[in-house]
Amino acid sequence: MNFIDPLHDDWTPWADGEPGTPLPNRLLTWAQWQQVREQWPADVPVGVAFPNDADIEALEPDLPRIALVALHFPKWTDGRAYSQARLLRNRYRFSGQVRATGEVVVDMVPLLHRTGFDAAVLREGQSAEVARRLLAHFPAYYQGDVHERQPRFRRPEGAVA
Repeated sequence: MNFIDPLHDDWTPWADGEPGTPLPNRLLTWAQWQQVREQWPADVPVGVAFPNDADIEALEPDLPRIALVALHFPKWTDGRAYSQARLLRNRYRFSGQVRATGEVVVDMVPLLHRTGFDAAVLREGQSAEVARRLLAHFPAYYQGDVHERQPRFRRPEGAVA
């Protein structure tokens, strides 16, 4: 999992009314994307910050054109973005970056990884090093996830995800 430093992020928020040709690696809100998606060039990488209270199915027709989907956790106890990430990976086979933003704490990192997130912007004061150690803490899980769909009892003897 990649832990993003907001001060050194490759993705720049898109300003409303930004003039000229769309620039690569712009991160648009869902509302901004809906306004410009028809005109956005297919060869210009774009990211969409998708709200956690919206149906991720609405994004499905545009997924082939999107390089990054940022899913927001308004509170660390609000888990709707986990479901959105899992749907992106399993149902829609999205292969771009799925990024966790908002109130993301290190305790969330194993479940973020298991549900399909591959990047996170940790809340201020959280340690990326601690998060990396936490990812390595459990070598395998009993339940299936986006990386290993079979539950442990259905996996070949000795196989670990």
